[in-house]
Amino acid sequence: MDERRRRTWAALELGPVWRLRAPAGVAAPAGVPMPAGFPAAPEVPAVAGVAGVAGVAGFVADRAPAGDAPPSDPDGRAARIAQLPWPGLVDAVAGCTACGLCASRRSTVFGVGPVPADWVLVGEAPGEQEDLRGEPFVGPAGRLLDAMLSAIGVRRDRDAFIANVLKCRPPRNRDPAPEEVSRCEPFLVRQIELLQPRLIVVLGRFAAQSLLRTDASIAALRGRVHRYSAAGRELPLVVTYHPAYLLRSLPDKSKAWADLRLARRSFDALGASQ
Repeated sequence: MDERRRRTWAALELGPVWRLRAPAGVAAPAGVPMPAGFPAAPEVPAVAGVAGVAGVAGFVADRAPAGDAPPSDPDGRAARIAQLPWPGLVDAVAGCTACGLCASRRSTVFGVGPVPADWVLVGEAPGEQEDLRGEPFVGPAGRLLDAMLSAIGVRRDRDAFIANVLKCRPPRNRDPAPEEVSRCEPFLVRQIELLQPRLIVVLGRFAAQSLLRTDASIAALRGRVHRYSAAGRELPLVVTYHPAYLLRSLPDKSKAWADLRLARRSFDALGASQ
């Protein structure tokens, strides 16, 4: 066992005996282990009309794909954001005063990663350290996220763009208010369109409810592949727990690992279908 793998296993607290089980027809990514004892994912029929993800275990076709029905835009702000190029989007986030969070923030947190990016990871809002540094997922939650990504062969600096639904920290890390989400969401929608990812992983309840336009719980949304519409493309979307929550609830790390396995299989199936 090499030292990098030992540290990854220790961070995820999932034990040393792992073996990847991939669904039929999907090659397991090299070097990606998996905890022993998880049942193999069941086969499901192809989903008509969704290119690239047919046959991925757990895929479901949402009745109304996320992204197809944006919230009302009485002042045309969302429509203007939807036309911004990447540099203009960066500037718009940095100077945003659309909600009251601009009064208490130290910095906006636009997101970090390659552009374009194969993977997009979406959290809910910056915390105190993110507000200070202007980057998402720093500190203990960020280190856990790095270990989680490493365990499925994804490098944060090379493969994944990481962002939040909110670009400013809510005071005292309170839950985002509906108005704050609605005013900030167009930024994220435009980011996803411009990044042209192949797969989205959503971290936490608020982010999942925002992107999927639902009030369902994490428990109800986990374990299957949703779809998200962006710039005329249907993207697979997987929901899992926020790393900060996993730091407080160690037993759910095994569930998060199952979610990451599902995301990896879905991503690999996209490659196999092209």
